Amino acid sequence: MSRNLNFTALMLVGVAANLSAAPDKVLIEAGAFNMGCSQGDGACENDEAGAGGVTVNVPAFELDRFEVTVSSYTACIEAGICVRPKDHQRNQYCNLGASGRENHPVNCVDWQEALSFCQWKGGRLPFEAEWEKAARAKTDTAFPWGERVSCKQAILDDGVTQGSVPGEPDGCGEDRTWPVGSRKANMYGLHDMHGNAGEWTMNWYEKSGIARYANGDLKGPEQGRQRVVRGGSWDENRANLRSSFRNVKPPVSGRSVYGSIGFRCAYDVK
Repeated sequence: MSRNLNFTALMLVGVAANLSAAPDKVLIEAGAFNMGCSQGDGACENDEAGAGGVTVNVPAFELDRFEVTVSSYTACIEAGICVRPKDHQRNQYCNLGASGRENHPVNCVDWQEALSFCQWKGGRLPFEAEWEKAARAKTDTAFPWGERVSCKQAILDDGVTQGSVPGEPDGCGEDRTWPVGSRKANMYGLHDMHGNAGEWTMNWYEKSGIARYANGDLKGPEQGRQRVVRGGSWDENRANLRSSFRNVKPPVSGRSVYGSIGFRCAYDVK
């Protein structure tokens, strides 16, 4: 067996160990954090609340340690709760139905499909402010590990890393997602908050949404045209993986295929 194959096999064994040994959820304690543009981050856009961000208070909640996997979502389908989203037969980038991707994040899901799964598990999708607090993990830099990101920290298109697909840097050279937990967890013990699959949140998008959250309304507007997606994904560049970047998508994909989007669930603490 080649050195590369040995490394890959060991990595996958480590991923399986992470999944089996770690608790399913992480408690994020109540408290305030700075939400929005990190000080000195030159890539911030005009909906990220300005340099240094603003203080947002977030009640305690729990969050899935890993992105929801194909195997977990399949169990929901088999229970008669979840509907089958667009799958690998429909598009090569969709993980459901792809051989060997049972431990990859389920993707190509519409917003309601994600929410229905979380409700089946006794939870919901995270509010945008909850998501960013969890992703930052008590840091104030563009990424929880510092100001830059590469395939050493997350699954993305870093424009450099090559893999099994010649000339294709998407997915760190694999042109797809990776198994959940393929990179180290953040300080809260959460994996893949940045990269691999972007993640649906509960919130409708509002340009000034962060100011609303700072005033205590974490739920945001009651209606809108697009939902907020956070974290960046396997086929997005560095800027989209920043802790403060606010992506948006219509909640229903229609003719589109949301191969970049998955989710994880949040749970109220009583």
